[in-house]
Amino acid sequence: MDSLMNVVQSILNVGASVMLPIIIFIVGIIFRVHPKKAILSGITVGIGMIGINLVINLLTTSVGPAAQAMVARFGLNLTIIDAGWPTVAAGTWAQPIAAVMIPVILIVNLIMLALNWTKTLNIDIWNYWHMSAAAATGYIVTNSFIFGIICGIIYTVFVQIIADKTAPSVQEYYGLEGISLTTGSAQGYALLGIPIGWLVDKIPGINKLDVNPETIQKRFGIFGEPMIMGIIIGGGLGLLGGYDFAGILQIGMTMGGVMFLMPRMVKILMEGLIPIQESAQKVLQTRYGDREIYLGMDAALATGSPAALATGLLMVPITLFIAVILPGNRVLPFGDLATIPFFAALVVPSRKGNILHSVISLTVVITLALLMATNYAPVLTEMAQGIVEFPKGAAEISNLDTGGNFLNWIFLKLAELVSTLM
Repeated sequence: MDSLMNVVQSILNVGASVMLPIIIFIVGIIFRVHPKKAILSGITVGIGMIGINLVINLLTTSVGPAAQAMVARFGLNLTIIDAGWPTVAAGTWAQPIAAVMIPVILIVNLIMLALNWTKTLNIDIWNYWHMSAAAATGYIVTNSFIFGIICGIIYTVFVQIIADKTAPSVQEYYGLEGISLTTGSAQGYALLGIPIGWLVDKIPGINKLDVNPETIQKRFGIFGEPMIMGIIIGGGLGLLGGYDFAGILQIGMTMGGVMFLMPRMVKILMEGLIPIQESAQKVLQTRYGDREIYLGMDAALATGSPAALATGLLMVPITLFIAVILPGNRVLPFGDLATIPFFAALVVPSRKGNILHSVISLTVVITLALLMATNYAPVLTEMAQGIVEFPKGAAEISNLDTGGNFLNWIFLKLAELVSTLM
């Protein structure tokens, strides 16, 4: 088990920018892409991922301190700290069941592909930790290794199904040809966010308001440009955080830069994926007729959309406000505030880029997520105890990515039910 864990950690430590080119090359060869083109495609995808990670780092290192400043400025005092997804991911990978889950997830995916139960080949191995977190939850709550594996398998099946069902809107709205999004957090928020968004669209008056980047740009001219929207939203975050004038300008320019650069980084990555996708479709059509295959990728690709980014950034102060006024909530949002744009990844295309409808939908989801994260805290605290250093003053931790994820929370409740029956 230790040897398997070491292999897993070695793979994860290499990072997406190195492993993705290798995976893309292998997939390309399997689908009869010329080796030269497969190599170039893999390298292009790796370079695109480097660019995306650079911009995401720019986003998180700017929004994180602004959120912290808001917390300090408004004197928020809640007893469970949102330690962020990296803390929970580290706690997940430290569980003995996690190392077993990587081959299990791959095998389940390949079996489903072979039986035509899914169209998605999930190559986003860094986000396999969401499935492993469900397995670890089942294992910790019931103390049953087998039940934990079963939880991980069922979660994987859910991920494949949700990826397939949301792929058409993802491809149409984001322009990501042949791609589905397999990130567990984005899917968990979509499970609630998409039906809630459908209901929002039925509210008289609100259903007539279409606030998307195109209409904003048409109505407000230069102020509707994505980079200007980023500057305005970023400046607003700085203002709420009590920044001085220079600080407000700096975070505003940074968010403007994120809005401008992210679509270009995603475009570079897609340049590498397109030859692989086209060749895969030809091979499958020759062998199976009109069968399609999607490459399952990180929800980070969705942040190339100004609507997804704007929705996520607007949700930062809204989330903090809800945390303060929500009865029963004990979670102080912090570590995952900068990753809220990923939670919006599947909700925004379902609303066709309508930022207002997306924000209203996610406001409802975040309200429920905070209560779920409060409920999940004991298990996540046990999962990470002794593995990572807790934030200062935190006796318990949770997070929005996993603890507030409806899909993961289902498995928490299932594990608790099984535990009472054992």
